[in-house]
Amino acid sequence: MATSTIILTIALYVALLFVVAWRSSRHSDNATFFTGRRATPRFVAMVAMVGAAMSGVTYISVPGTVATDGFSYLQTCLGFFVGYAIIAFVLIPLYYRLGVVSLYEYLDHRFGVTAHRTGAWLFFVAKIASASLRAYVVCVVLQSLLYDVWGVPFWVNAAIMMTLVWLYTRRGGVRSVVWVEMLKTIIMVASIVLCILFVIRALGLDFGGAITLVADGDYSRIFFFDDPLDGRYFWKQFIAGIFLVVAMTGLDQDMMQTMLSCRTERDAKRGMMSSIVVQIVVIALFLSLGVLLYAYAAKHSLTDAGDNLFGAVATHSAMPAIVGVMFLLGLIASTYSSAGSALTALTTSFTLDILKGDRNDEHKRKLSHALIAVAITAIILLFERFSSAGAITLIFTMASYTYGPLLGLFAFGILSRRMPRKWSIVAAALLSPLFCYMLSTHSEAWFAGYRFSYELLIINAAITLLILYAFSRKK
Repeated sequence: MATSTIILTIALYVALLFVVAWRSSRHSDNATFFTGRRATPRFVAMVAMVGAAMSGVTYISVPGTVATDGFSYLQTCLGFFVGYAIIAFVLIPLYYRLGVVSLYEYLDHRFGVTAHRTGAWLFFVAKIASASLRAYVVCVVLQSLLYDVWGVPFWVNAAIMMTLVWLYTRRGGVRSVVWVEMLKTIIMVASIVLCILFVIRALGLDFGGAITLVADGDYSRIFFFDDPLDGRYFWKQFIAGIFLVVAMTGLDQDMMQTMLSCRTERDAKRGMMSSIVVQIVVIALFLSLGVLLYAYAAKHSLTDAGDNLFGAVATHSAMPAIVGVMFLLGLIASTYSSAGSALTALTTSFTLDILKGDRNDEHKRKLSHALIAVAITAIILLFERFSSAGAITLIFTMASYTYGPLLGLFAFGILSRRMPRKWSIVAAALLSPLFCYMLSTHSEAWFAGYRFSYELLIINAAITLLILYAFSRKK
């Protein structure tokens, strides 16, 4: 792809991004930043939630996974559907009833300030690591496509990205993020559909032939019931999908701010359940695209696979330039939207939960917003400096472990009437992820080759529950 085309594509998207942010942030204040004044229409929240669930890493990775995992991800998506129902009919009514701005204010209501700050720190560590990693992955792509051509160092690349993210979220906050997420969803789906159509044409197929290729191919298997030791085993993925989505969506400030900006509890519930239906359709499109991309790569003798597959085919010389442009637009939109959403959520939680700031204190909110943007930039540069695959995988995995104690804390609060000792809350938050990490790294030796997958989150939450129950008393 020509450098001029890349620059023009990025410039046009950034211009559109700031138009949307400017329109949505007029007459904004702290209430606009934290909750969007609870005025988001249900349809907008539903479409935005589809985009919120998918980052730039998802965009470039999911099509490439069909070679090793087939369509097994849809098994997890069935679990997601059940998890979304739990969020819609258990958690959303709880949040609206208490009138929380930060989700972790519930822990203060139920257990006190120690639990409140522990939950907030668990979220903060997990989100700042994962948001930085996602931004880093896309910075690497932009570095190779654009900045290396001009001899621009990586730190400038990262600084430009985070400066733009800081600028478009600094006033509107959640309100800007919701509308940008909606824009991202439209661009992402359009790029997937367009690429599918052009790949079908390049393979010399009609629509019926493409469906046959996807349905009858070696990569299209959905259900895996035969081997419980396999990470793709149905019940492992289905059950883990339920807990994953409850923990990483229902207890995640970043993911829930969109739905909590709806006018009413009923709107939030209906938007949540509509969103998961659309998400499953979009994920099925991603996976179908993966089958077609591998067929195209085989026809044109391309050796790219995995994360590199989508980009290699979209920018291949035999493809029309519009496919490469839409791929780049989808990638850029995913990155700026996800980074802006994470920055807003981190600012909300850090200001209200950790600093215990007043909801109307704009100075503290703006200072937190700027400092967290700088911190994310610094972590991106650390990833670039120590970018061995093992280090990145370890950091990302350890960050995801923090959702286990969060799930355990919320479950204990909702399902029991007991009150744990303050020190046991901190102990559970520290000990359960460490125990699960040891279990994960030694499971094959200890359990005859068994390898833990997503179900580790469930064990993490269960250990937290046990510790809290063992050191608790009747309320």
